Order: sequence, then structure tokens, then C-alpha cells
Amino acid sequence: MRKNLLTLLAFMAAPTVLPAQSFDDLAVLDVLPGWRTDAGAHIAAVRITLSPGWITYWRAPGDAGIPPQFTFTGSTAITSIQPHWPTPEVVDDKGMRSIGYYDSVVFPLTIDAAADAGDLSVSGELTIGVCEEICIPVNLEFDETLPAGGAPDPIILAALATQALTKAQANVGAVTCAIDPIGDGLRLTAQIAVPRAEASEFVVIETGDPSVWVSEADVAREGPTLSATVDMVHPSGGPFALDRSGVRITVFGGEKAIDIQGCSAG
Repeated sequence: MRKNLLTLLAFMAAPTVLPAQSFDDLAVLDVLPGWRTDAGAHIAAVRITLSPGWITYWRAPGDAGIPPQFTFTGSTAITSIQPHWPTPEVVDDKGMRSIGYYDSVVFPLTIDAAADAGDLSVSGELTIGVCEEICIPVNLEFDETLPAGGAPDPIILAALATQALTKAQANVGAVTCAIDPIGDGLRLTAQIAVPRAEASEFVVIETGDPSVWVSEADVAREGPTLSATVDMVHPSGGPFALDRSGVRITVFGGEKAIDIQGCSAG
């Protein structure tokens, strides 16, 4: 019940959402074909160019927004395609927080294929939300041949360089998650041993299950430990099993972010 109410309130407060259709002047997709690594993976990217002043969203869009959804098809030699997420902006607007990218974004792709694969054919669709005064879901299709050769692309390299730091890179210590049942789900409190950021700190917690609603985190710091507490509501409307190894915690501080995969029992 609370999830439905919160979703309704967020929708009422959010900009108007229109049905998905073609808006060629708002969002344009092109594929950067990239290069093949010595290890055999192919590094490519999808670039989205938006009309000035428009925003599209990160994988956890905040109070209102549509997370990008990739659908891939292509050569039978391809075994997996992994999108990478440049660090987004965290924007407060009229009491609502959005997490995303203004004007343009490059999503690098790591494409794994058979060792003897030649040129690779990759096609698919990317569904994104774009917002200004109104929010519009846009479907963008692509179909590209990725050559077996190629040279490193500075645009893709720059996007990869803006990814969140790993736990090791950011000198993060122990990360624990205490889980308590609440009436309509779970309350999770993460304790993160992480150096203080130069700017105010903001935390996003994800479960890996898009059907689980997760509240904005209440964040506090005590010395070297950052704590973040969220409520999680499952469609069942009650407590549910949560795998701590699938919990993903992102700590934002200024222009930097830290990506933490999993936590231990707290």
C-alpha cells in the first residue's frame, strides 16, 4: 500500500509523462564502433545526444524518471554485453532529486565474443526517459557492425574514466548491512568505512531486483563511518528474502562516486 502511495505522490509531483513515440529532435543515438582488445573483448559505446537543457537518467533515476533499458541482439559469436555507467549528476529540483545526464552521455559497452570472432554485428534498442518540463519515454534503435580491428577511441576512454571508483580504488574498508523487517518490507542500514568526501555525501542503494522499491537513503556520518538507511518494499507487501551479495551501494560526493558491490551481515 505504501509503495503505491509513494509512487502516486512521486508521479503527481513529477513532470508530465507522455507515451513513447518518435522524438528525433530530442534524443539522437549513434554507435561508436570502438576497438578489439588484446584479450579479445570489444569495447564500443552508445552515445546519446539530447536537445540542450534536457536530461536523461542513470540506472537509478531518483524520485522521478525512467532508467535506461538496453535490449541487444546480434552475432551468435557474442556471449555477453555489459554496459558501463559514467558518473551522473545529482540534481535537486523543487524538493525532488534526479540522477542523470544533461545534454549528452556516452555509455561504453564491453562485448565478449568467441576468440576467433571477426567483425561483430550488434543491434538492439535503448529505451530512455528524457525530461525538461515534460518527461518523454523514447525508444532508440541501433544496428552496427563492429570491426575486428580499430583503435582506442578517446571519447569512449573518457567515458570509462568517469565511472565510479571501485571499493579498492576508493580505499573503502568494511561494509556491513543490518536488515530488519518492517510492516511492508525491510529496513536496511549500511555501515561503510570510507574516507569523507570533499562535498556533501549522498548514497543510493539498489537490490538488483527492479520490482523492489527502495526509498531515498537517510545518510549520517560518524568519524570514518558513513551510514545509510533505506526502506525496501516488495510487491508482496511484506518482509522478503534479500541477498546481501546482490546489494549495490553507490556513494556520491561532489563529482566523484564509489561503486560498492555487496555487503556483509551487520
